[in-house]
Amino acid sequence: MCGFVGFAGEDGTLDHGATVRAMADAIAHRGPDDAGYFTDGRAALGFRRLAIIDLEGARQPLRNEDDSLVLVFNGEIYNYRELRSALIRAGHRFSTDGDGEVVLHGFEQWGPAVLDRLRGMFALALYRPADGELFLARDAFGIKPLYYAEIGRRIVFGSEIKGLLPYPRLERRLNERRLPHYLCMEYLPDEETLFTGVRKLAAGHWLRWRDGRAEYRRWFAPSFAPDEGCSLDESAEAIAEAVRGSVAAHAAADVPVGCFLSAGVDSSLVAHEASRLMDARTFSIGYDDGRFSELEQAASFARAIGLANEGRTLGAEEFFASVPAVQYALDEPLPNPSAVPLYHLCAHAAQSSKVVLSGEGADELFGGYPYYQECLAFEPYMAAPASLRRGLGAAAGRLPAGVRGRRFLMRGARPLSERYIRLEYNFPWTEALGLLTPELGARGAAAPAPWEVTAPLFAEMGAAGLDEVTAMQTADILTWMQQDILLKADKMSMAASLELRVPFLDREVFAVARTLPTALRVTRGETKVALRRAATRTLPAVTAAMPKKGFLTPLAQWLREDPWAASVREVLNSETARMFFRGDRLNALLDEHQRGTRSNMKKIWSAYCFVIWYDQYFREHRNV
Repeated sequence: MCGFVGFAGEDGTLDHGATVRAMADAIAHRGPDDAGYFTDGRAALGFRRLAIIDLEGARQPLRNEDDSLVLVFNGEIYNYRELRSALIRAGHRFSTDGDGEVVLHGFEQWGPAVLDRLRGMFALALYRPADGELFLARDAFGIKPLYYAEIGRRIVFGSEIKGLLPYPRLERRLNERRLPHYLCMEYLPDEETLFTGVRKLAAGHWLRWRDGRAEYRRWFAPSFAPDEGCSLDESAEAIAEAVRGSVAAHAAADVPVGCFLSAGVDSSLVAHEASRLMDARTFSIGYDDGRFSELEQAASFARAIGLANEGRTLGAEEFFASVPAVQYALDEPLPNPSAVPLYHLCAHAAQSSKVVLSGEGADELFGGYPYYQECLAFEPYMAAPASLRRGLGAAAGRLPAGVRGRRFLMRGARPLSERYIRLEYNFPWTEALGLLTPELGARGAAAPAPWEVTAPLFAEMGAAGLDEVTAMQTADILTWMQQDILLKADKMSMAASLELRVPFLDREVFAVARTLPTALRVTRGETKVALRRAATRTLPAVTAAMPKKGFLTPLAQWLREDPWAASVREVLNSETARMFFRGDRLNALLDEHQRGTRSNMKKIWSAYCFVIWYDQYFREHRNV
């Protein structure tokens, strides 16, 4: 586990050594154990290491036997021992016991097809000195991040955006036209970022760069293929076996391994399987207010399975004081309030563990979000002619808010591609445009609406004939999970120099999840049907049946109380805020929320996090 940076296509006028070191220093938190560099006059690679496997060896950048390839690699390959054996039989010689060298020799042997053989999480860069070719790749689900920017005939890349910014030819500029999309969705669902010119390599993609030109390919696309003949008990058995095997693979390390633990089924199942293998610590976080805390339930479960539990409480003062550090660590603004407690949970776990297992990905793969059930509620209504639904939706829109059935008719008037919940998750599109200054609002109005941005994705799913539940799961895997859930998990853990592993996002687990009939994922009365049945084999019934709660915070209540509400108001009336937002509308949102007439927490926090983030990266320039 580590981080890397680099650039290629330079003309020799840049000090390669000093530049790549400055870039690597900006992500030193990802790898405090070691650093390594490669330069050859037209390219440079930098590496920061968090040593997990082969602690004394496996230093990067790695070279093959004849120095024809150079690798920097971030992640873990859980089947590297099997691949290593196969490569040795094929005649390759190894100089380390780490997993990175398997990627290096695997690319020699199989080329880009090596990616299909890797079981794990990774981002990587392979450089060929002989012809200057660069190969970048990212794992199937986007567990590990990879950013890049093309600048003329040059390319700069790295594990975090902050690692690219010291590169002197990269202009630090806000991608203003995408600000309305951020306000609506809380992230950008495509390859762009809020830094102009800086892009994310999408999950399951590779990029080959040579002579100033880039070639892109998708090497993995998550697809569901339900087996309608599969029974609930058969599916539960297959899930239990796959999760057991995945946790065993993910628990391999030469350093202490722990588990994050809430009261929910996902983390509990991972912790229980880990308890079969080792005496791992579990880590939990909560609040003094029991309505927002699962510390007691988590501790009780840990005792039941024989694992130690370390709980930590987080108060309002510490929560708000850490927001600047959280937004800086995230690279892009992310107003998911759960990022803050996760930041503190990672810092706490890092005091005694170097690796933790977590439950991310189970909801997307197995159908865990309650809003998937909305698709089933709409199913009979969607059989009505679209023109009739549009008419009823328009009529419902003229009714007073709060009238029963109004929201159902309005949302049902739109196809899934337009009512997908993530598209207007924080702000409706028109309200987001209206919150911006007139100039920015007008510029945003000329941009595609959120549902137009994701239209190609839904068109692809429509062509595949996916039902609405499966289509929404697929959309979540390709957007929300990558840009919110996994980004947050990576950046918060790496800020603490902690490796976070996600056993549910494993090729063997997904091979089972993709075959589940929709009815074994979601019904009108239950989510994660088959996963819960699998969990009942080993977990207490109350844990297996625990409804989805998410990472709870008392933030909505704190935003009604001083001094927290006053401090947020001060930020939202600052010089930075006035550059982007209409102050009267921001203050109206705050007033409504404080009076309790409407809950505007998500809207307020979206604007607040953006202002805090902008100050970190564009006014303070913390990393240069």
